[in-house]
Amino acid sequence: MQAVSIEVKNVVKRYKHIVALADLSFTVSKGEIFGFIGPDGAGKTTLFRILTTVLLADSGEALVEGLDVVRDYKKIRKLVGYMPGRFSLYMDLTVEENLTFYATIFGSDIKQNYHLIKDIYSQIERFKDRRAGQLSGGMKQKLALSCALIHKPSVLFLDEPTTGVDAVSRMEFWEMLRRLRESGITIVVSTPYMDEAGLCDRIALIQNGHIMKIDKPEGIISNYPHRLYSVKTDDIYRLLTDLKEYPGAGSVQAFGQSAHLAFTEDLPDRSHLSAYLEQRGHRHIGIEKTEPNIEDCFIDLMVTPGVDG
Repeated sequence: MQAVSIEVKNVVKRYKHIVALADLSFTVSKGEIFGFIGPDGAGKTTLFRILTTVLLADSGEALVEGLDVVRDYKKIRKLVGYMPGRFSLYMDLTVEENLTFYATIFGSDIKQNYHLIKDIYSQIERFKDRRAGQLSGGMKQKLALSCALIHKPSVLFLDEPTTGVDAVSRMEFWEMLRRLRESGITIVVSTPYMDEAGLCDRIALIQNGHIMKIDKPEGIISNYPHRLYSVKTDDIYRLLTDLKEYPGAGSVQAFGQSAHLAFTEDLPDRSHLSAYLEQRGHRHIGIEKTEPNIEDCFIDLMVTPGVDG
């Protein structure tokens, strides 16, 4: 049986009348990349703040490396690295000064754990005398990750680390995470980007404080219950409205310049669907069967929710 790094049991958090976390329970294995996938307001940041001992839950229990987040908060803070969603380093300090400051807090120095951050820090080291506030988004991301790692944590929490970062920097960042996992670090990451789900070992789909499903990305996709079509015409905006009125249609969602149309029963007759769209004034009609992705699964679970611990 694989060792457990994080264990959460029936955690609840409310802000007055708003339920931020609703009876959450899950485990994260040692050395895995575990992703929380969901939109803004889903409860991801609240959960991370509880697990990093910044915030108290209203009820429930949470253990990090076998330590209770309330009773053992001082020990946990020495064991975890936390990269919050907003860039929180000191803007007026240089790159090197920020890194030195965070290392010193944990009784370490840059030289002692340089091997752990070398692949990341080497990309910005030539800017070590530049103030953090003058860095680009991708460089700030690398500096924040370096500061979160400089004390050699056993668990790393990354709250939406790629938000606002260009596509190339996003992929570089995930390559870094895979290399860090190989060193034995447990990585818990949250993201609103559905395409990043496939880069995790396991994911939890979370919405409105509820975990709708936990599984490997391929496991969630393989359990998608509907038949799915990709439909294109010359007017994507009108297409979405017209497809929702098509007999037997399930969910209809925009995906770039096409629409994903789900059917809960038998596959429709393509010629009938094409004729229906032609009658509605659509041209350049394309209809192809397609495979679901994580976003399709997320939308389906929102319509027919199920909680999976």
